[in-house]
Amino acid sequence: MRKNILITGASSGLGRGMAIEFAKQGSNLALCARRMDRLVDLKAELEQINPQINVLIKPLDVNDHDAVFSVFDQFNAEMGQLDRIIINAGMGKGASIGTGYFNANKQTAETNFIAALAQAEAAMAIFRAQNSGHLVTISSVSAVRGFRRAMTVYAATKAALTSLSEGIRIDVMNTPIKVSCIHPGFIQSEINEGVEKIPFIVDTETGCKALVKAINKEKAKAFVPGWPWAILHWVLRIAPVSIIRKMS
Repeated sequence: MRKNILITGASSGLGRGMAIEFAKQGSNLALCARRMDRLVDLKAELEQINPQINVLIKPLDVNDHDAVFSVFDQFNAEMGQLDRIIINAGMGKGASIGTGYFNANKQTAETNFIAALAQAEAAMAIFRAQNSGHLVTISSVSAVRGFRRAMTVYAATKAALTSLSEGIRIDVMNTPIKVSCIHPGFIQSEINEGVEKIPFIVDTETGCKALVKAINKEKAKAFVPGWPWAILHWVLRIAPVSIIRKMS
């Protein structure tokens, strides 16, 4: 079992849900996010769930790239070693291209990809130095196709993250360093609050249990929950754009 786990974007949504599941199985946790007040509450909750684990928390805006390297290194020093780092922080702002929402689209692009690159650089520097570790990126089922409206830039960033993850995996192939890219389907979280008619959506607890189960298998990639996304992602790849349009 990977004992010491770092999760970014841990104050809410999937990050928070994964932290709860990892606490149940006895992992020590290094949690960071922008909202420190939520992290304080989460730390108390996790220590109640499992008093035997060590939970460290730090504020972090992943768009502050220097801070990403600093916080990761601090966690690594304080925990003695980081065994798994989960790049989870992200956002879903945006609108159709050319409709006046460049700043929102840019913010999503920077947070979901440039900031993810900074996190990957910081994580892999640690793993290369210790010659061990498990890098996990949280992509999305939307990475397999282009989508419209608010999903346009979001899907593009997730496709880029999936590609980045594969490149890193190839780079460290046949070493003790593992790289997994996880593609969640629709799981209830703050990122999709207020969105109506989401197909196959599951609650946060169900989704996060599936995420953690997939992460622990340490496969190169996974689509979760397995039903229906392990099959449906293949359908999405070949579906006519007219069908994709109706889904977004």
